[in-house]
Parts: sequence; structure tokens; C-alpha cells
Amino acid sequence: MDLQKQGSMGFENNSVSTKSFGLKDKVGYLCGDLGNDFTFIFASMYLMIFYTNVWGISPSLVGTLFLVSRCIDAFTDVTMGRIVDKCKTTKDGKFRPWIKRMAGPVALASFLMYQSSLAGASMTVKVIVMFATYILWGSICYTAINIPYGSMASAMTDVQEQRAALSTWRSLGANFASIIIGSIVPQIIYYADANGNQIVSASKFTLVAGIFSICALLCYMICYTLTTERIKLEPTQKEENVSLAETFKTIISNRALLAIIGAAIVLLLSQFMGQTMNQYLFASYFKNINALSSLSMVGLPLSLGLATVSGVIASKFGKKEFSAFGMFLAAACYGIAYFMKLTNPWIFIGLYVLAGIGVTGFNMFIWAHITDVIDYNEVKFGERNDGVIYGVYSFSRKIGQALAGGLGGYALGFIGFNAAAQEQTTQVLDGIYALATLFPAVCYGIVALIMLLGYPLSKKVIAENGRILAEKRANH
Repeated sequence: MDLQKQGSMGFENNSVSTKSFGLKDKVGYLCGDLGNDFTFIFASMYLMIFYTNVWGISPSLVGTLFLVSRCIDAFTDVTMGRIVDKCKTTKDGKFRPWIKRMAGPVALASFLMYQSSLAGASMTVKVIVMFATYILWGSICYTAINIPYGSMASAMTDVQEQRAALSTWRSLGANFASIIIGSIVPQIIYYADANGNQIVSASKFTLVAGIFSICALLCYMICYTLTTERIKLEPTQKEENVSLAETFKTIISNRALLAIIGAAIVLLLSQFMGQTMNQYLFASYFKNINALSSLSMVGLPLSLGLATVSGVIASKFGKKEFSAFGMFLAAACYGIAYFMKLTNPWIFIGLYVLAGIGVTGFNMFIWAHITDVIDYNEVKFGERNDGVIYGVYSFSRKIGQALAGGLGGYALGFIGFNAAAQEQTTQVLDGIYALATLFPAVCYGIVALIMLLGYPLSKKVIAENGRILAEKRANH
């Protein structure tokens, strides 16, 4: 897509709305990611537990489900990005109509995954339903709303500071969802038996899933209502004629995109593995569900605090530079936790908070990194490819999640975890602790090195790209 005034060379990329960018856009964009994560983070944290503890499906089979669905996503994510790029702008914009169109289907598909009434069905039926509903939700419905939503930032504003603000507010939406889900759900779905072991309530699982689906639908509608697309991003004749193979050839030459994809896969592998393992860590190792709720709640002040200074950090130090520092900090904290072999959950939470400064700081800038990558693609290759780039990146995030789910399931099986047992052996508990501490320490260290050595968009480079694009737009 080219950034051109109407009438230049017959193509359009002009302002389509006179409404100024403001708080409504930020709140609306936040609500969009909040809607996403009422289903996405809920699934990341608890779907494995539902399948293993409620339906009695083996962790390795659940891991296979996650890996198979990611293979499907390789086609659906990129195809959706291609569809979005070729869509014409309507009176509601280019991307916003998809939010309204898919809000209901993604909410319903999410609810269908958590049907406790099927717990007594045959294993064949449960496995078929598991594959069908998860692929319907994640590979089809969620893809069809998430990729237009993420691509919409480029059409809402072309001002770098405002795009950074959208990234921050989107990250706040994800953090709010994590806090709500992480702190409330354990108090509802778990109950203690006579020996103090934490047992899952199947019926309450389904109830919570229904409530979150309704919340997701409402958040999507708020996003649709409050956001405004101001930049008309029509495909140029060159982009319309280019083949998918040629587009991919350009994309795989984009060093910035490849680096951020590598970082995203490893980051999410660590984050989602951690979210899954923390459920087992606090329920089985620490045997303290209240501490698990507190773990989720500490993210709120952390997110709000970093959100207030994220703009200052970006302008003073640079997004790449702070992201690398944050990952080194997180790696160090988890490494310390592993070697201390903690038995007190509150000390673990203290180190988790310190690590969270680095992880949350990175996540505050992740979506601004993507807009920087898209700008870099335009400067280097003359094509924006917003939808395809976002689709490829979205797929890479799902790869990270799938690997976490797949490896999490296989790892639980490897260490001997028994979902039917009310109490795990010492060997299993030690394995859970290692997966929750040593694994993220290694992963965050790898992400830090990728950002420091592989990602080329430093503060200086981003400023130069902004200057080049500003001159290009002025000349048209």
C-alpha cells in the first residue's frame, strides 16, 4: 500500500475522516484487545486444564491438537491478511467492518470449547469435539477478527507517537484481561477437598466460559463504536498485481520482521508455558490458590505504571534498546528463582514482579514494533503489505502459543504428571518447578539476544525511516 494523496497516479491513501485522534480511539482499541483476550488468554491459561482435568484427555494429545491447529493457521492467517489487504475501504473503514462481522462467531465458538456436559461422553466423541471446536475458534473465527483488528492501527493514524500510544493501550487491554482472568477464575473453578488438594469444578468452568464470551462480544462492539479509521489504505496497482509468492519473497527479505518473529515465538513460548505451568505450580507445588490470584493481580499496578512512562522510555532510550534490557532482567529473575528452589510462594511472586517489569515493558512496545516493521518494509521494498505482515506475525505468535501448549503437554507427560491423582509425587513437583522457572529464564535470555543482535530497528533507524516516509508523503 502506498501513502499517496487522492488523484496521484490514480490511487488513494488520503484521510477518510476529519475526527481528530484522541482518548476514544485509545479506549476503543484497548477494548478490542480486551475482547480478544477474554477468549484467547482464557484458553491459554485454562484450556489445557479443562481438557485434562474435566474431559480426561491426555496432555500429549492436547499438545498434538495445538500443533495441528497451528499448521492450519499457517494458511488461514496469511490468507486472511491477503483478503484484508485487497479489501476496498467502505464508509466504516477498511478493517472495522470485520470486527462487527466476526464478534458474535468468535464469542460463540469460544463458549463451545468448554462444554462440561460432554465429560461423560466416549473418548472418541470428546476428541472429535475438541479438534472441531478449537480449530473453529482459533484458526477461523479468531483469525478473521484479530488480523483486521491489528492491521487497523495503521489506518487510525500515521503519527508515530499516536501509534506508540495505541500499542501501549492495546497492551493494557491484554494486561487487564490477564488480571481479570488470572485472579478471578481460580477462585471460581477450584475447590479444596478434605486433604487440601485443589479440585476443578466442571460446571463452573462452562459458566465462566459463557460469561467471558459475553464480555468479549461487548468489548468488540465498544471497539467498533469508538475507533475511527482516518487513513485510506487502498492497494496500489503494483500490490494488486503481485502474487502471493512474490509477497512472501519480499517478506522473508525483511530482516526486522524475521527478527521480531523469532523474538515473538520464543517470548510467547515462555509466557504461555509459564501461564500454564503456574496453574500446576500453585495448585500442586505451593498448594496455594490464593497466592495464584495475587500473582495475577500484581500485574495491574505494574502495567499502569509502565504505561505512564512508556512514551518517555521510547523517546529517551528507544523501543529496541529497552526491550532487550527488559528481557535480560526477566531472564535473571527466573534464573535466581530456579537456583533458590523456593518453597514460599510470596518470594516467588516478588521475583515474578521484578521480572514482570521487563516482560511488561517489552509487551508495551510489541505492537509499535510491528508498525515500525511495516514502515521499514515500505522504505526498503516500496510495499506496505499491512495485512500480510500482520498475518505472518499473528501466525508466529500462535506458533509460540502452540509450542507452549504442545511442549507443556508433552513435558507434563514426560515428568509423570497424573491428572487423575489428587496429589503428585515429589519428582513430578520438582519437574513442574523447573518448567516454571528454568524454562522461562532460558527463553527470555534468547529473546534479549535476538533484540540486541538481530533486530535492526534502533531508535536512530526508526527516526530515519520516519523522515524518509514523511518526505515521500509530502512529495505526493
